[in-house]
Amino acid sequence: MCGIFGIYGHPQASLITYYGLYALQHRGQESTGIVSCERDDLTGRTRFNYHKGIGLVADVFKDEKIINEHLKGDSAIGHNRYSTTGALNKSNIQPFVVHYKNGNLAIAHNGNLTNTRTLRNKLQSEGTIFQSSTDTEIILHLIAKSQKEDQIEQIKDALSQVEGAYSLVILTDDKLIAVRDPYGFRPLALGIMPDGAYVIASETCAFDLINAKYIRDVLPGEILVIDDETIATGKLKSYWIDKKVERQAFCIFEFIYFSRPDSKIFGENVDKVRRKLGKLLAHEHPAPQSTENDKVIVINVPDSSNTATLGFVTESNKLGNNVKIEIGLIRSHYVGRTFIQPQQNMRELKVKVKFNTVKGVLENKRVVIVDDSIVRGTTSKALVKLIKESGAREVHFRVASPPIKFPCYYGMDFPKQEELIASRLNGDVEAIRQELGVESLGYLSVEKLLESAPKNLSFCTACFTGNYPTPIDEKPEKYEHEMHIKDATERFD
Repeated sequence: MCGIFGIYGHPQASLITYYGLYALQHRGQESTGIVSCERDDLTGRTRFNYHKGIGLVADVFKDEKIINEHLKGDSAIGHNRYSTTGALNKSNIQPFVVHYKNGNLAIAHNGNLTNTRTLRNKLQSEGTIFQSSTDTEIILHLIAKSQKEDQIEQIKDALSQVEGAYSLVILTDDKLIAVRDPYGFRPLALGIMPDGAYVIASETCAFDLINAKYIRDVLPGEILVIDDETIATGKLKSYWIDKKVERQAFCIFEFIYFSRPDSKIFGENVDKVRRKLGKLLAHEHPAPQSTENDKVIVINVPDSSNTATLGFVTESNKLGNNVKIEIGLIRSHYVGRTFIQPQQNMRELKVKVKFNTVKGVLENKRVVIVDDSIVRGTTSKALVKLIKESGAREVHFRVASPPIKFPCYYGMDFPKQEELIASRLNGDVEAIRQELGVESLGYLSVEKLLESAPKNLSFCTACFTGNYPTPIDEKPEKYEHEMHIKDATERFD
């Protein structure tokens, strides 16, 4: 779920990258880094400068000298990390930088490879020494070990060997390269700034901040090359990964939760899709009927369910069920992600730190909570308890996605299957309702979920259906000290 950004042809490339990463902070909060390419016009020599650290963008780059004096150059790439493979430590912070036979190379990766173990074992048996525990380093080694002479052919050779999800920005001595896997799991967009510099970002919300114009998405399987000739002529160079896939598999969860509502991904506005999710949810699982003297109120779980809640309320009223939207939960924006705490006994306290109820709104009311998803269920259960303790007479739960029954191997760090509440309770909605302690519970169906998304695209729904579009290696070993058990109701947006 990481955020990646790249720019080519701007005298303040690292500053623009900083702003781009700032806009993409929701895609990863564990660490961040920027690599810039500084070229000497007289000698023709290049130098890669980099700065990386654990923490948020504003904290890691709080010293202005880092951007203004150290990270010089007219091209740069950046990365916000959300770990799926590899622990949170300094050796795993991206972008990664190497110097190999064809010069300098830096890479930033969003996604997750599914044949990591096989490739890592093969490379280690051939003598490769790894400096990190991430799957991204595998791509670097495959490029460096390729027998191809041309750099683009080396990249094609490397990517023909990997499986799974990868959106990449690669910086070389004279090029910015953007790559998207043939399935198209993760979004990746191309834009241009008013001065002609080209930018690449995980989401278009990064373009809005830097006043860049969206051109198009990087296509599934495309290797898009931007260099000096591109800046001079406006001509983009495209190459293609030598791998055929049965179908594309855009991640549907990007629309449900992860992307910002003001972004455009996979050619569609996120806000538009989320509103439709809420509208179709109102059809499949209406709110309890309001009466003149006993109106049902609908509240969202801030912030990721805001848009779906608006759609749910709008459609409910159109259907004749006169519900009222209210702000019943207040979220503190100054506390980190509660799922970073692995201790179960701390999770309920963390939920109370992050969310507080508006008792005057909830007292003696019939309340419908709308959320985008339920993963582990711990936070949802704690929120229901908070709302009932605030005096709600009834609590009903509506979920703008189907039950999550299967882990994701493509970059969403869902827990082990046995920790997913829908899997643990065998998909029994009534059993989930009882565990959450609500009067009713309704999930959006897979059919209605797909109806909400663009009809011309093929989506990955593996976390709901178990239908994985790629071969999956033997389940990757995840050491307990490396795991971050995440619940999708716990947000840092």
